[in-house]
Amino acid sequence: MNIFESFRQAANPEIAVQMSAYMRDLFPFLGIKTPERRALSREFLKTKSKKEVDWDFVFKCWAQPEREFQYLATDYLDKVKNALTPSDIPNLHRIITEKSWWDTVDAIDVLVGNLALRHPEVNDTLLEWSVDENFWLRRTAIDHQLGRKDKTDTDLLERILVNNLGQKEFFINKAIGWSLRDCSKTNPEWVRDFINKYGDRMAALSIKEASKYI
Repeated sequence: MNIFESFRQAANPEIAVQMSAYMRDLFPFLGIKTPERRALSREFLKTKSKKEVDWDFVFKCWAQPEREFQYLATDYLDKVKNALTPSDIPNLHRIITEKSWWDTVDAIDVLVGNLALRHPEVNDTLLEWSVDENFWLRRTAIDHQLGRKDKTDTDLLERILVNNLGQKEFFINKAIGWSLRDCSKTNPEWVRDFINKYGDRMAALSIKEASKYI
């Protein structure tokens, strides 16, 4: 039995309805919660090489209607994240902009961040994404440095955030706040200075999120 069949045999229609409702009924679900999904895929993921990225598998997951398969793909990509190279940017762009919602995008942005940290030339792409018409690409650019702590490139972060001030989009304003809040854990003074400098252009939601720890 392959992993796709295993997932479908583990379907729970009652839970599927609840999971889909939580995601505003944007996607159908099998009804497999995260712990069970990871238990089902654990042995399968161990068989996948960490030295190269199997994009055929990722795109096969993305082609499935049920959302758990996209989660399987992002779980897999997390396992092979250090094999990602700048040549994978077009494929990352594809899965960010197809079947987009916060659940998958927020799993991919940290993968992009890891790639950019290892290959700084990717920063140019992130600056391009920060002004793209697709706000999920902008959200990825805004939040790609989450968890970097003292490795945060504040000059790059400032440029990306400034490119997105004055927005009405909830997912952008929330992302700005999260990015600043995360940065404030290691560099609170920089975040205070950013708010003082740009606060009149920031959404109240962004300021609220950014100020949580300062």
